[in-house]
Amino acid sequence: MKHYTNIKDISNLTDTIKEAILLKMNPYEFSDLGQHKTLVMLFFNASLRTRLSTEKAAKNLGMNVMILNVNDAWNLEFEDGTIMNANTSEHIKEAAQVISQYADVIAVRAFPSLTDKLKDESELVMNSFMTHATVPIINMESATAHPLQALADAITISELTEKAKPKVVLSWAPHPKALPQAVANSFVEMMQSMAIDLTITHPEGYELSEAITKNTPVIYDQNEALKDADFVYVKNWSSYKDYGKVLNQDENWMMTKAKLGHAKFMHCLPVRRNVVVEDAVLDSEQSVVIQQANNRTFAAQIVLKQILEEL
Repeated sequence: MKHYTNIKDISNLTDTIKEAILLKMNPYEFSDLGQHKTLVMLFFNASLRTRLSTEKAAKNLGMNVMILNVNDAWNLEFEDGTIMNANTSEHIKEAAQVISQYADVIAVRAFPSLTDKLKDESELVMNSFMTHATVPIINMESATAHPLQALADAITISELTEKAKPKVVLSWAPHPKALPQAVANSFVEMMQSMAIDLTITHPEGYELSEAITKNTPVIYDQNEALKDADFVYVKNWSSYKDYGKVLNQDENWMMTKAKLGHAKFMHCLPVRRNVVVEDAVLDSEQSVVIQQANNRTFAAQIVLKQILEEL
């Protein structure tokens, strides 16, 4: 693996998931692999699980880790040909090359604006690092994708499924803020790459990009979509068509124990209790959100391992 900015960077998903599960059993087996190697983690946006799990994964492999909250340090310029006489003090062209001298791998987290669809879809921050850095890049969530979360989700389902082809439902839920489509996008793409019967359900107006959903069934009746589900992944996202807007806060879309049936409940966290999902679900044995969060470490670790093996 040269980089991990999209789930398509995984050459063999089945083998990668199996290897991640084995790493979970013996996380320090390859602790010499990252010796004298450094991971630099750049956060343009705050993080809890991604930050801690990726740092833990790197240290499990023996790597040194340096962390920088970029917007607390200085404002980077990403546009070509700009006259830098305003609030940006360093261009990505120099910054990426300099950081590459300190790092063997660079991990970047940068959210979308949710105001400019074309700019967000251009993945300006992530692609600028890909262009100007001279070391591998890992996506810790970008404007349109969260491939580390999606890999952790795939590991979780693989560990827990009792069927050759489980039914998985991605369900929208209400949220008071406008949230990105990144988690939903990567989850859909990941499930499309597996032996999964995937269904998406959301109110009209919350359709994801057709480039993401492709032929995956979309059902606007949540109860209908949830019938016979084995796993239900609940996530809010803002409108893609009416970009970044909150069109609907219908409380009836909150996940409840009655709707969930016998399915296992999944969510990437953080989650707003009794808005996105009721306490009775989160506090039940059907909730696997803590296992998902734990698998974030091993998703990051298998990615780092595969990258380090290529250095």
